[in-house]
Amino acid sequence: MKFSCEKALLTSAVSTASRAVAAKSSIPAMEGILIEAGDQLKLTGYDLSIGIQSTVPAEIVEKGSLVLSARLFGDIIRKMPDDIVTFTTNDMMVNIRCGLSEFNILGISPDDFPELPAVDQQNSFIIKQSVLRSMIAQTLFAVSDNESRPVHTGSLFEADDISLTVVSVDGYRLALRRESLDVKQGEEFFQFVVPGSALSEVEKICSTEDPVTVIQGARHVLFQTDQTLLVCRRLEGEFLNYRNAIPRNNSIKIECETRKMLQCIERVSLIISEKLKSPLRCVFGDGQVSITTKTGIGDAADQCPIEGDGQGLEIGFNNKYLMDALKAAPADKLRLEFSSGVAPCVILPTEENDSFTYMVLPVRLKAN
Repeated sequence: MKFSCEKALLTSAVSTASRAVAAKSSIPAMEGILIEAGDQLKLTGYDLSIGIQSTVPAEIVEKGSLVLSARLFGDIIRKMPDDIVTFTTNDMMVNIRCGLSEFNILGISPDDFPELPAVDQQNSFIIKQSVLRSMIAQTLFAVSDNESRPVHTGSLFEADDISLTVVSVDGYRLALRRESLDVKQGEEFFQFVVPGSALSEVEKICSTEDPVTVIQGARHVLFQTDQTLLVCRRLEGEFLNYRNAIPRNNSIKIECETRKMLQCIERVSLIISEKLKSPLRCVFGDGQVSITTKTGIGDAADQCPIEGDGQGLEIGFNNKYLMDALKAAPADKLRLEFSSGVAPCVILPTEENDSFTYMVLPVRLKAN
């Protein structure tokens, strides 16, 4: 195998593929990157749960394939001068040259590298990378880390004729984002659950305004851009019926500026820590909300202007869960809906659209 490639392009491809490499494995090839020089240069990392393959523009002189340690190969390429990297193999020995730098290292047989699963296309859709990235970023925080319900350690993707909905739940909160689709093929309505660990990698891969194709197979899901493809196993199981979980007819509705509410909560939260946990006590009055908390080191109080009358509703929240929802909400102004001090808080856009919905469950407050 022999090829030459620009250092910057190779560095980017190595770092992308490395994100799917197993940190530790009894099979040395699993800790490496599969380098394939065929019609194109492809770099693949696969840890049996997530596989990432990057395609790199290169001048291929001689075809072949080989596995190299991801850590060592990545370090070598990163430290090389900014020039053209020439890569030559002689059996299992690899020669890497760039400028005046030269390395000779031992590779691993590609036969030991597991094959990426083939995804049999059942349904697919195309959406802009930037749109998918924002949808993942604005829902991923609510994915559960509780392995007792594996299906909730991922996000639900639902596609109908015109839109894509992404939903995450963890038992304490819910995050929902909806956007229109560019192209859709397959059934009128389909859904699947993608692991949160895979989605955090998809978010990094989606870096431009170009389209990304998402293909649903029987057991796997494939995300494909021009240069990169990511394949992961679908999560099986009964996902929460989120439509029934979100309360609709809430009697108390107020509006607030996202930034002002967030700053107010952040100030009160300064005396809350991992060791000193305490809920926020929120009292929604007419035109303002007062937020207080008390821990072992003291107490804090602040007020934030709101539009509407909260009817003196007193409700408690985990400060982190409420801040996560406010930070993720893609709007400058929000509508908060309540029905009682023990029912969930629903966070919606102030305009009449359904592009996002967040729900945070309250915390029971101790009596004053």
